Amino acid sequence: MTDLFNPIGDKAEKAAAAGDVHAEDDERVVEEIESLCMNCQENGMTRLLLTKIPYFREIIIMSFNCDHCGFNNNEIQPAGTYQIKGVHYELRLTQMEDFERQVVKSDSATVKFIELDVEVPAGKGQLTNIEGLLTTIIGDLEFDQEKRLKETPEVGAKIAEVIAKGKKMLAGEAFPFRVGVDDPAGNSFIAPDPRDGVGKWEKREFLRTPEQNAALGLADTGPAEDLDADGNIIPDQIYQFPASCPGCMHPCTTNMKMVDIPHFRQVVIMNTSCDDCGYKSNDVKTGGEVPEKGKKVVLKVKTPVDLARDILKSESCALECPELSLSVNPGTLGGRFTTVEGLLTQVRDDLHNQIFEADADEEKTKRKNDSLSTTEATRWEQFFENLNAAVKGEKEFTIILTDPLASSYVQSLADNPDEPDEQMTIEEYERTAEEEEDLGLTDMKTEGYENDV
Repeated sequence: MTDLFNPIGDKAEKAAAAGDVHAEDDERVVEEIESLCMNCQENGMTRLLLTKIPYFREIIIMSFNCDHCGFNNNEIQPAGTYQIKGVHYELRLTQMEDFERQVVKSDSATVKFIELDVEVPAGKGQLTNIEGLLTTIIGDLEFDQEKRLKETPEVGAKIAEVIAKGKKMLAGEAFPFRVGVDDPAGNSFIAPDPRDGVGKWEKREFLRTPEQNAALGLADTGPAEDLDADGNIIPDQIYQFPASCPGCMHPCTTNMKMVDIPHFRQVVIMNTSCDDCGYKSNDVKTGGEVPEKGKKVVLKVKTPVDLARDILKSESCALECPELSLSVNPGTLGGRFTTVEGLLTQVRDDLHNQIFEADADEEKTKRKNDSLSTTEATRWEQFFENLNAAVKGEKEFTIILTDPLASSYVQSLADNPDEPDEQMTIEEYERTAEEEEDLGLTDMKTEGYENDV
């Protein structure tokens, strides 16, 4: 970690004098602070570096070194606050290059190598890669292994099996396998790759439980009261009820409205805005029973008229646009009821803000993060050029919505609602065992459950 700061030179002294950590004009600035060594109780030096992770956000890298006893320590902290929702990342490793994926593990995150059945509990924040995580786990397991084999042979034998399997993974002899990062604070990350397809890299956001909020030191937002005397929601009527802002925990207002989508079903649109911190969120929830089959909708977008079609993408729906090299896993965008143009615009803006500087002005719109390679930047720029052409109606493309809960919808432009749209096909399909498991349907019992009470 110390080598990160060598190229900075005299900037460390200037940053320390300014008393601020900041990044300006793509140059890294370090702040140095004297702090007490936890090992020898003498003064050591802590260095702080503010940097931006591509596709992610700004973090603070901290490095402590004591010249008296030689003790050193490295960790990271998020530069912002807790995120609105928790986040879960999962990467399926299939080749040696996947070990190089960058990983940000905050101090509230757990890491699990699923096939290895080993989980790293929440602890010190790290900036590393998949190889570094797995190497650290194997090193920790090997610590005192000889003593363990002598004192508790059964436990030692089982751990030896895990170590051997982990080394096979590191050697590339156990592909494919998966690694997951789960962070209720939302400040952890596994880097994606523009060549990833559906099922390779996945990001899911989730609402924190009261226990997770308590562990993070956040106030719990209690359940909303009934909306009317009978507990029913009246269609097309806007309901307002008090809530607590997930961002700053101040009181705010949530608006809710049930809308009938023609030839589809009822959906609930929810909007929350906070006057204190400016937080805003929009979400769409679909209701009703779980259908027996999933649904796949394929739309060929040929003219600007098609961009104005209404589209509902549920939380469980995967989105693909083969001509644009675009794939969005279920849960990434949440539920959205908008137009085709609006959905693509949101995907473009979210990705652009993660990959390139979010605050770059018009003359520096192609300013990139320090660690973004030239080849990778060129690939992303080509991707955004195609996406921009599609949003402007200058490029024909196909939208594929695959929803195992059949809760997504695309507006038909056929003259008769009962007639098929020539540019759109809808087909039902049998859910896979993996989809059933992800949706929690495998363990769901809907008949005869009263006998178990």
